[in-house]
Parts: sequence; structure tokens; C-alpha cells
Amino acid sequence: QVQLVESGGGLVQAGGSLRLSCAASGRTFSTYSMGWFRQPHGKEREFVSAISRSGFNTYYADSVKGRFAISRDNAKNTVYLQMNSLKPEDTAVYYCAATFGTMATNQNSYNYWGQGTQVTVSS
Repeated sequence: QVQLVESGGGLVQAGGSLRLSCAASGRTFSTYSMGWFRQPHGKEREFVSAISRSGFNTYYADSVKGRFAISRDNAKNTVYLQMNSLKPEDTAVYYCAATFGTMATNQNSYNYWGQGTQVTVSS
């Protein structure tokens, strides 16, 4: 069992930055690939970014490529999402997720989810 707790969300103006954190407890964090997803109000949840167990490999949705950066610190059991050049369309609840398998873009591949943190970008 893994518990995931996101933090770092908030209100920011367009063009600003936020860093989300996701702290994991339970089984060995380094055995999980991790992902970030987001769900805008009234819309379906969508993939944002993923990172391999070692942190060596990363993957991004086209909509955030070049603006967001995922990283992890296995010693701190934490995965991060640095979000720069934020746009109003980035407004959503952001979720982190963990999978036993390789990093994936499909949310059905993930075994554990956090409760989410709200990110609001004002224009």
C-alpha cells in the first residue's frame, strides 16, 4: 500500500510558476514509476507527465512540454512537478499517481492516487 499526498498548489498569475510536490509513504518509493495528471473542472482527467523509477526517463504531454519539468528524489520519497510559464488553461486539480509498471500515459495503468491539489492560473 502506498499513500500519496500532493502539495504546492495555489493561485498564480499567468506567466508565473509553481512547484508541486507529492510525498509517498508505504512501500519502497523507488520501485514505482510516477505520473502527474490533471482534471480541469467539468472535464476528464488527462495525462501531464511521467517519470521512471530511477528518474532517468521522463515523458510529457505536448501541452506542457518545454514548460513543465518532472523530477523525483528517491531518498525523500517525493516526486515534483515544476510548472513554469503557466497559462489559464493549466487550471485544474493536479494528481500524482504511482504504478508498479513502467511509466505510462494511461491513467488505468496506475495503482495508487493522491487526493489532488488545486492549481488556478488567473489571466
